[in-house]
Amino acid sequence: MTGDPTSAADPAGHEVPADTGEPARSPAPAVDELAFDVHDLPGGARAALEAVLMVADEPVASVRLATVLGLPTATVEQELDALAAQYRAHDRGFELRHAGSGWRFYSSPAMADVVSRFVLDGQTARLTQAALETLAVIAYRQPVTRGQVSAVRGVNVDSVVRTLAARGLVVEVGTEPSGAVLYGTSPYFLERMGMTSLDELPPLAPYLPDIETMTGVDGEPEVRA
Repeated sequence: MTGDPTSAADPAGHEVPADTGEPARSPAPAVDELAFDVHDLPGGARAALEAVLMVADEPVASVRLATVLGLPTATVEQELDALAAQYRAHDRGFELRHAGSGWRFYSSPAMADVVSRFVLDGQTARLTQAALETLAVIAYRQPVTRGQVSAVRGVNVDSVVRTLAARGLVVEVGTEPSGAVLYGTSPYFLERMGMTSLDELPPLAPYLPDIETMTGVDGEPEVRA
């Protein structure tokens, strides 16, 4: 036994901590130390956020950005809001928006014609007009079956729906009692559209027929009220 009042000896003579009446303390969690202080970087936190978002190929959640930069989430969200406002206040060709699950850079809507010309010029993987029309019907009238979409468009849409599904823009969301598969848009669709909710779609739905009035085609049963 030693003179240390915070230790004692067990029957085998080994020293063990004495009971001081205080609850045992858990060891401090390991800290993932950063190799940098974001405040020491040129431009500080805002410049760091710009750099990360510039290389991101999908929206990044503010929580993840906070982890990467070693800052509180609230601070990161304030900086993101400030950046977004800064871009809006100037004639920029891009803007920072919260869409889907996080933040991402998007081209400015004012530059839509220029961007469309660049994207469509010589691009072979763009969606066809038929695919765009089919996607619009699914977006505004989901959940819908292929037969219901065909009833709106007046043509068979099986191959088009398969193409949209392969690109991750539409997904299966259920089935009708008849067994027909119901389709809806995916989170990726919202991301590509720069939206967080289907409520942000332009008011086009009133010009489409109601689901109850659509007659099924291609072997699917009629759907009526």
